[in-house]
Amino acid sequence: MKRLFACLALLGAVVLGAPAWAEEAKPAAEAAVAAVEAVVAEAAPAAAPAEAEPAPAPVISKVDTAWVMVCAALVILMSIPGLALFYGGLVRSKNMLSVLMQVFVVFSLISVLWVVYGYSLAFTEGNAFFGTLDKLFLKGITADSLGATFSKGVYTSEFAFVIFQGAFAAITCGLIVGAFAERIRFSAVLLFMVIWFTFSYVPMAHMVWYWAGPDAYTDAAAAEAAAATAGLMFQKGALDFAGGTVVHINAAVAGLVGAYMVGKRVGYGRESMAPHSLTFTMIGASLLWFGWFGFNAGSALEANGVAAGAMVTTWVATAAATLSWMLAEWLLKGKPSMLGAASGAVAGLVAITPAAGFVGVIGAIVIGLVAGVVCLWGVNGLKRMLGADDSLDVFGVHGVGGILGAVLTGVFADPALGGSGIWDYVANKVADGYSIGAQVMIQLTGVGITIVWSAVVAFIAFKLVDIFVGLRVPEEEEREGLDITSHGETAYHH
Repeated sequence: MKRLFACLALLGAVVLGAPAWAEEAKPAAEAAVAAVEAVVAEAAPAAAPAEAEPAPAPVISKVDTAWVMVCAALVILMSIPGLALFYGGLVRSKNMLSVLMQVFVVFSLISVLWVVYGYSLAFTEGNAFFGTLDKLFLKGITADSLGATFSKGVYTSEFAFVIFQGAFAAITCGLIVGAFAERIRFSAVLLFMVIWFTFSYVPMAHMVWYWAGPDAYTDAAAAEAAAATAGLMFQKGALDFAGGTVVHINAAVAGLVGAYMVGKRVGYGRESMAPHSLTFTMIGASLLWFGWFGFNAGSALEANGVAAGAMVTTWVATAAATLSWMLAEWLLKGKPSMLGAASGAVAGLVAITPAAGFVGVIGAIVIGLVAGVVCLWGVNGLKRMLGADDSLDVFGVHGVGGILGAVLTGVFADPALGGSGIWDYVANKVADGYSIGAQVMIQLTGVGITIVWSAVVAFIAFKLVDIFVGLRVPEEEEREGLDITSHGETAYHH
């Protein structure tokens, strides 16, 4: 018991005396802490600075690459067999095979020229009109080469972009043959296409679609420098989602010039030149509509909401134009025709092309409804005014529809009307202050440049072709039909 009391007394003394000891020990503790801090401070400069982690290398998006590849295949389907059957059904049976041959071989010719020099001149940095020959024969493009999209840090395979754009080039040239079908020399078609592709399609593609890509737009100064390297119409701010100017107006103007320079078909206006197979024309129009989803939705270059939106606007605008053309024709002529419905569908497809990724559903419906009626006038009233034998109404549908669509893109791209507006790549948001009037003027400028450029190149090209090989077949060959006289074959054996 005594021991217990002694221990408790000792513990109490320790506890009661602890503050005093702590006060005495405090200066020593503080001195020790200060010494440690001094050592750490001395050692800090000698420590190796921590290295920043390198930014991850950009990689190719497998999903977006697959999407662009599928869309390229759809565009090829539009040309062969889509365009070939659509045009083939519209001519007389004695010229069916010649039209199939022209579309098929022109597609093949332009595909080769595209990889030889077309892609390089269209999609490398050069001046406002042409790129360079740095990628001649696709030099330097490998499986690892990156193709820019419209999103920062998102890339497809450049090979996928090459074939997608190559399919555009090929079908554009194929569209032209409808304007002078049934009377032109096959050799003249091929020679003209080489010249026109080189000096009209390639620079138009560069002017409208070449830019440094979104990753170059890091700040205002960088954006200004990058914009200065873009094509002429891209610099001006022209909106052309999938080729209203580059494809449709460009081809239509060349076709119209060709219709004038090749001359009218023998018997035009006196003999029946009705389509020999509206069945083929309807099948061709349907394949065009199907493949056009690749044409328009694929132009988003990514499998994203913009592509899906472009698919919806393409779908509904085409349907609206089919109905408006058919109904207008029904009112005017008393009967709705299959030719009118098919033509209306193509008119809608053409008109929505420049707008597909920029407008909403209401804009698309309006564009389609207007295109059906305006293009119906284009193949009737306007055609009579122009006085040209545009055999398959290339200008009436592709020219008129392309111009209409390009202009209305400037209207319905307005966010207030359900459009996308214009994207500010520096701020990564939709730019403020969209002006319909200003954008429509830019669109009209783009249309004007396209018309003049294509017309001048086409005129010179046709003149050169006429000098070297001649444009027309002899009258007796034309009367017999180009299938036999130009190719030694017939589409049908009765």
